Amino acid sequence: MFIQTENTPNPATLKFLPGQPVLGTGTADFLSAESASVSPLARRIFETEGVIGVFLGADFVTVTKADSSEWDHIKPAILGAIMEHFQSGQPAIEGEAATGHADHDGPDSQIVEQIKDLLDTRVRPAVAQDGGDITFHGFDRGVVYLHMQGACANCPSSTLTLKMGIENLLKHFIPEVTEVRPVAV
Repeated sequence: MFIQTENTPNPATLKFLPGQPVLGTGTADFLSAESASVSPLARRIFETEGVIGVFLGADFVTVTKADSSEWDHIKPAILGAIMEHFQSGQPAIEGEAATGHADHDGPDSQIVEQIKDLLDTRVRPAVAQDGGDITFHGFDRGVVYLHMQGACANCPSSTLTLKMGIENLLKHFIPEVTEVRPVAV
């Protein structure tokens, strides 16, 4: 098995590509070893000292390290954990992966559907290329609330991505959108 790695815009995060499906559909974001109890793959990766986050995508794994750790020191252990997992035959996650967007019903449901459609077709594929995901969390009085995961969470360029990229895109296609804000879940 050959696992490729790619740098992401977030220097604390590295994208691992095992060359086969990880989740297939959906995503899973684990911000601690305790939260990874449903994922045999994430549990193995968290055994590496210095790992503080694991994000599972359709065909990639994004790992976030502590500032005190160096990629040169922990990357071999992470590669080994990923390889061991895929050789074990265990699933990446026990149960269903998150589908992404929060539900929203009410008077703005048509606007919310447009927002979700633009996120799914124009934003999420590009963000997945960088090892992350962005999901809809809410819409209130013109403000769109988005949740950033994987390489996008705590990325130095995340504010620029939200304001200059996603906010401008949504405002262009949906006049009711006045602002985009990140949320922590």
